[in-house]
Amino acid sequence: MSLPPITAPVSRLLAVTELSASLGFYRDILGFTVGTVQERDGRPVAAELVSGPARLAIFTGDAAPDSTGAMEPRGAAVVFLESADVAVLRDTVARRGGEPGGLLRINWLKLRVFQLRDPDGHILWFGQSFQQPTPPPAPDSQLRKALPSLPVADVAGAADWYRERLGFEVNHLQPDLAVMFRDDVTLLLPVRRADHSAAAACYLYVRDADALHAELRSRGLETVDAPISRPWGLREFQVRDP
Repeated sequence: MSLPPITAPVSRLLAVTELSASLGFYRDILGFTVGTVQERDGRPVAAELVSGPARLAIFTGDAAPDSTGAMEPRGAAVVFLESADVAVLRDTVARRGGEPGGLLRINWLKLRVFQLRDPDGHILWFGQSFQQPTPPPAPDSQLRKALPSLPVADVAGAADWYRERLGFEVNHLQPDLAVMFRDDVTLLLPVRRADHSAAAACYLYVRDADALHAELRSRGLETVDAPISRPWGLREFQVRDP
């Protein structure tokens, strides 16, 4: 039985003990494709595991750098992978010999999730949003959705600001990444690094710009322009985050 696809980008470097055991687990249990790359973050990489937009680089050793550059001991990583159908994925993983945890409904995250450990003890969380049903894409559609990545200096502080000032909720939060959602919009807030040094921008289409503007001002947001009608037929305003 084929596995439902991973639907959101992930890029991690994982330290492992036995390369063959790790490759077999990710290939045979989780359906990742095994490829090769020379290095990641300046370290030699034994193999790259690919599943849709997810990329896991495997490093043989006692520790590997996380996205902040800090060394993460073998077995200490926590990786979140978004699935198109988490229930089918869990059943298929179990049939293939994996040992997934129970399927949980986490209301405050709006996710159905289950947990799985790889042979080195790294924790893999697989999740799927139950906020709103996702309509099937048109057969000829190539691009499905936008997932803007907005680098921030303080992930936890940025997540609080987006929640309190813009009305987003937290889908997933870890020291180097926050995943925020509101309605059908998802934003990634990664920690700012050398390769994420420039300011970023994100354009969101909304139902009623004036109503949303009034809501954001009621939340205490001051760094917001007044709505303006543009010659090209859009009514828009801008917000600058911290």
